[in-house]
Amino acid sequence: MSESASAPAWPVAFWRAARPRTWSASLAPVAVGTALAGAEVALDWRIGLTCALAALLLQVGANLANDALDFAAGVDGPGRLGPPRATQSGWLSYRQVLGGAAAAFAAATLCGIQLAAAGGWPIVAVGCVCMLAALAYSGGPFPLSSHGLGELTAFAFFGPVAVAGSAYLHTGTFQPAYALAACPIGFWAACIMLVNNLRDAGNDARAGKRTLVVRLGEPAARRLFALLLGAAYVWPLALVPSGHARGLLVWLSVPWAWKLWRGLRTAESGADHNRALAGTARLLIPFAALYALGIAW
Repeated sequence: MSESASAPAWPVAFWRAARPRTWSASLAPVAVGTALAGAEVALDWRIGLTCALAALLLQVGANLANDALDFAAGVDGPGRLGPPRATQSGWLSYRQVLGGAAAAFAAATLCGIQLAAAGGWPIVAVGCVCMLAALAYSGGPFPLSSHGLGELTAFAFFGPVAVAGSAYLHTGTFQPAYALAACPIGFWAACIMLVNNLRDAGNDARAGKRTLVVRLGEPAARRLFALLLGAAYVWPLALVPSGHARGLLVWLSVPWAWKLWRGLRTAESGADHNRALAGTARLLIPFAALYALGIAW
């Protein structure tokens, strides 16, 4: 069953609905993209900070939209295993949560206008596509998460798109090397999405939400998690020929990754999966920091 909680004040309710424990997924690619650019050109930290804020606001908007739209679609019911959702729990109304999502997207657009002054129309296009993807994850005529595309979407937009876009803002060029270097961060984002969907698999299946986990089955989904996690650590080997051998600094975090996998492999309850989800998002922080340090060093 969902964790019970008394109704918090509305600022706290919005904070919880924004899911701050997962924000590392939006900040990590900006850090790596900035490190890639810093290895080539002098950095403008105003651009870097604005880019990080825009990425964070897009994720907050997506999380709030997901909170409201999943409730409207009947996905978030009383049998949910995860932390209580603001709309489902009655802390905030459907319109309030969607209004919060709209406000986050509007603030991200203001950041995007500033970034467009530095990056031009390519950045405008990237920003529009990111916003559409954030809305299409749970809403629209073809919800990506309901068609087994959530993990792929997370990989693409929190990996190559975000990393290459962040680097482009400083260097003015899109390079295949940026997308190659972005893959480990994309793998991590897909892992976060996968754990979330593992926890919600039973409820999603009952609601007709055909996530990748529902389609594959939980044993195969756990194996996919191990594959993605392993790929995040092996992939930096591909950067060695380009002179970024210090990207292998990420291997310092392998013991914690192994502990994370062991926890998920034996997870059974909602609480177990919640700990695995928080641990996956939390471990992305040192992984991304070590990865960015190794690239820029």
